[in-house]
Amino acid sequence: MSDRRGGARDGGNARARATADQVREAYVRGTHATVVGLAVSALLAVVKIAAGFIGNSFALVADGVESVLDLFSSLLVWSGLRLSSTPQTPEFPYGRGKAEPLSAMIVATVLLAAALGIAYGAVHEIRTPHSPPAPFTLAVLVLVVGAKEVLYRILLARGAEVGSHAMQADAWHHRSDALTSAAAFIGISLALLLGEEWAEADDWAALVACVVIAWNGVRLFRAGLREVLDAAAPEEVRARIRQIASGAPDVHAIDELRVRRSGLVYLVDIHVEVEGSLTVRRGHEIGHDVKDRLIASELPILDVLVHIEPPYPSG
Repeated sequence: MSDRRGGARDGGNARARATADQVREAYVRGTHATVVGLAVSALLAVVKIAAGFIGNSFALVADGVESVLDLFSSLLVWSGLRLSSTPQTPEFPYGRGKAEPLSAMIVATVLLAAALGIAYGAVHEIRTPHSPPAPFTLAVLVLVVGAKEVLYRILLARGAEVGSHAMQADAWHHRSDALTSAAAFIGISLALLLGEEWAEADDWAALVACVVIAWNGVRLFRAGLREVLDAAAPEEVRARIRQIASGAPDVHAIDELRVRRSGLVYLVDIHVEVEGSLTVRRGHEIGHDVKDRLIASELPILDVLVHIEPPYPSG
């Protein structure tokens, strides 16, 4: 009996290590993309702020300030990923996965603050007469839009791949930067083509971009909040868990199933119906089998709590 228990413990430890390896790999992949975002945002922030002051474009200066905020949000994402990927401890038996959606909520809040700040500055510039921006600012904006759109696509794809809401929020921060830059390009082009009376066109363009930024900030905040409040996992994830658990020998049915996300992993509570005449030992073995199958699956499941119960009489 001791050999069997020892083997079960060894197998459980091996599966826990496999899940931990999955989380570490996701953390490494996410970190690489985030570091690239940090480096590019730092360079673009300097270029945009300098070009905006020299070229008399508030939209470009505001864009540069938002790139500085991108640096802050990328650092938050990296910190959230690092914390959420740390192993379970006696103090944190379920891990620190909630750090990841919390960082996503902070990034979303920064997006909303950026939208408000840019809108305030744009309104001030509209009410203050000024000359049109310099033509060279258009070239700077083309470079910015291209770089930020590439960053958006990289981070969004990597965030979806590792299941990180924070990375996807950070991706939308880069997309919002690309949108404000594109709006500034349109506004500056109108100002240069149509003359002095259109000098405020880039400021109006910045206002339009603020609406898009604010909408995405609200959307991303809600997604992070749902995870913090333990919203149910997507139906396709729950269906796959039911399918795997139902495939274990002597499992008659799945009664209840609760699945919640914690950062990069899932935590599962499942009620399994088995024949009522089975021994306690056999019920215990079935419970371990269900847990082992789920943790060994392709889903990033950190832990499973299995409740064994007899079938309920119909009617």
